[in-house]
Amino acid sequence: MLMASLRQFEYLVAVVDEGSFTRAAERLHVTQPALSHQIRALERTLGGPLLERLPRAVRLTPMGRAMLPHARAALADAERARVSARRASGLERGELQLATVYSVSLGVLPAALRTWRREHPGVHIRLFEHRHADELLAAMAAGQADVAVGPPPPGWDGPVRTLGVEEFVVVLPEDDPLEGSVNIELGTLADRSWVHYSPGNGLAELVDRVCAAAGFQPSAAVRTEQTAAAPTLAAAGLGPALVPANVIPPRFDGRLLRPDPPVRRTLTAYTRGRPDPLTTAFVDVLARRATVLPEHVRRRLRLD
Repeated sequence: MLMASLRQFEYLVAVVDEGSFTRAAERLHVTQPALSHQIRALERTLGGPLLERLPRAVRLTPMGRAMLPHARAALADAERARVSARRASGLERGELQLATVYSVSLGVLPAALRTWRREHPGVHIRLFEHRHADELLAAMAAGQADVAVGPPPPGWDGPVRTLGVEEFVVVLPEDDPLEGSVNIELGTLADRSWVHYSPGNGLAELVDRVCAAAGFQPSAAVRTEQTAAAPTLAAAGLGPALVPANVIPPRFDGRLLRPDPPVRRTLTAYTRGRPDPLTTAFVDVLARRATVLPEHVRRRLRLD
């Protein structure tokens, strides 16, 4: 079934407002035959005449009078959408949809979001959080968000921008009897029960993988769904935890150790196709302000 177009509505409204096909064509900068053709096409689509052509005027038919308010409303809605899109592309108003994984929303994004809010107060953020990088990738591919922040997406054919490399740290209670420097071989903790992550959380796989590389499988004293809980539980003495360094708050009373060899993860921002100006501006803010490795953790780990 054919549908009426905004152009046809525009032509109808112009003819009514001008009271003449000739003056409407002049106003719209089209030829009169072209205008008449579009009006006839609209009438065929709607199944009846909209205008009565008099010798010196144009008069609406009953069907035309019923149709005219809807035509004006459709044109007004289209104009509002156009203005909204223009404002969004100009970074004045709108909503940007952002998808990420739990740990990134906790540790990496706050500084960038604070800068974005200060620089673009009229553009709001809608945040989608996922347990696993695979879930994030699938959601982004399905069109959930404008930009995703997480580990590099395998096989992604859109733009990908590296934000930095995050460090992971081992957390122990401040009074833990373990001796040594700020570096630790994970195998040293093989006989301990760990603060682990719940199945489905992407960090659970990471912990299992790096512990396996160190020659053991970690037993879990407790499993948590929330990344933020892991360092707190570890500092309380429930067991060592391996956590992203950027989730450690500045005033943290646990002991931080750096795994040897280091455990690192690259973080990226990725989009589909060619990003619009709003998304591009947000990714630029991420590249400037995302807290991949906080300075207070860098000092505690004595990193250069």
